[in-house]
Parts: sequence; C-alpha cells; structure tokens
Amino acid sequence: MRRRPARSARSAPHSRWVATLTAAVLAAGGLVASAQAANAADTDLARNGTFEAGLSGWSCTAGSGAAVTTPVHGGSGALKATPAGSDNAKCSQTVTVKPDSAYTLSAWVRGSYVYLGASGTGTTDVSTWTQSAPDWQKLTTSFRTGPATTSVTVYTNGWYGTGAYYADDLTLVGPGGAPVQTPAVPTGLRAGAVTSSSVALSWSPVQGATGYAVYRNGTKAADATGTSATVSGLNAATAYSFQVAATNTAGASALSPAVTAT
Repeated sequence: MRRRPARSARSAPHSRWVATLTAAVLAAGGLVASAQAANAADTDLARNGTFEAGLSGWSCTAGSGAAVTTPVHGGSGALKATPAGSDNAKCSQTVTVKPDSAYTLSAWVRGSYVYLGASGTGTTDVSTWTQSAPDWQKLTTSFRTGPATTSVTVYTNGWYGTGAYYADDLTLVGPGGAPVQTPAVPTGLRAGAVTSSSVALSWSPVQGATGYAVYRNGTKAADATGTSATVSGLNAATAYSFQVAATNTAGASALSPAVTAT
C-alpha cells in the first residue's frame, strides 16, 4: 500500500502567511471604505464663498464690503473690503456644524494684512493671516468643534489703516450639522418708553433665533441681535403699528401680532 506523501513542513507556515495577508488586505479595504465614507460625508458648508451672488450670506462691518468682478481668483465674483478708521473690514457668516468634528477653512486672499479665521468653535478659535499678498495667496486653517457646538462664525478681515483687501473661493469643509429650522414667531411684543420721535420695543426670546427684524407699519425699520430695539424717526402724535420677526440662517418667521404706539 502506498503511503500518502508527508505534508511539507513549509505548508502550514505558508497557509498562515496567506491567511494573514488576506486578512490584512480585507482590513485595508475596510479602512479605505471607512475613509471614503467619511470623506463623502464632508462638504463645503460656506454659503456663497465665491461671492458670485454678491454679499448674500455675508455681513460686513460698517458697510466695508462689496462684491466685485475684478480682480477675482475664480469665477466672476470676489469680495473687496476696505478698512477705515477703527473698523477692520470684518466680513463674516455663521455656519451650522456638528459637535466634536473636524473642519478645514480655506480662502484665497489678496492685499496686505489679510486675516482668515473661525470663532465660536467651542474649543480653540483659530485664525491665519498674510502680511503681504500682491497676488492671490491661499490661507488655510483647521479646528475641531466642541462637544456642544452647533454653529461657528467664519470671517475675513483686514487691518486698521491699511488698504482694501480681496477674498475669493472661501470654503469650510467638514460634516454638515442638523438642518436649521426657521424660528418660531416671537411673542410678548410690547412698547416701552415713548418720546416725540422714538419708541422702545421688547419681546420674548425665540429658541434658535440669531437675530430679529422689527417692522413699522409693515415695513422693516430695524434689526436687532437681542430682544429689544428702539425705533426712531417717528412723528409726534402719530399712531404706529409695530411687529417683529425672528431670523436665523434658515430664514425669517412670520410677523408677530402687532402692537400700537403713539
């Protein structure tokens, strides 16, 4: 009877090596898939970072910002902001983010002493800058949000007494936060102190609101970041109707019930 050939002494180690290699390949594939899934969840969260829709989505201090068509880094629009006096021409927007998540902020800038940054991160606020950029230069910084952070403010600014600066193609890349809901209608609107030309108004805070718009006789008369405002420019012995709407990045609520002041 023929005996079965003895198993090679190298067979078992070889099999273990193949099994180990296969497991490593599968694990690597899983890591790649996880990385791809994570990257797929990241998106550019900045609104109108190309400034091709004018200053929509942006707020610039002291009216310092303007959308221009030249010079631009890409597309057909860019931001031009001019510091004056004690104003550093800060242009900003508030973006909804996820808690405990990583973000990268970038922008192309041109000018002297141009800053790019993020505040309200819940961890360490960040900024980066260039002393001189006679041509377009890319600025980039990164941060991680805090465990309870749901929004951050991204901004550009110049320096006091310097010339105009330009910014274009600003991006904030990272995971998007929960969709922002339009705030509820404000309640508790009441008139306070009245003079011959002004009236003080106050109302109850609205959860999720980042600002308020005050209306006089159906026309917007003032903006407020808190729950009070004084409307001026009134005529004596004249009755006025006032309403208020709550605002955030999703839009504005309906107008509140009106109050009348004379």
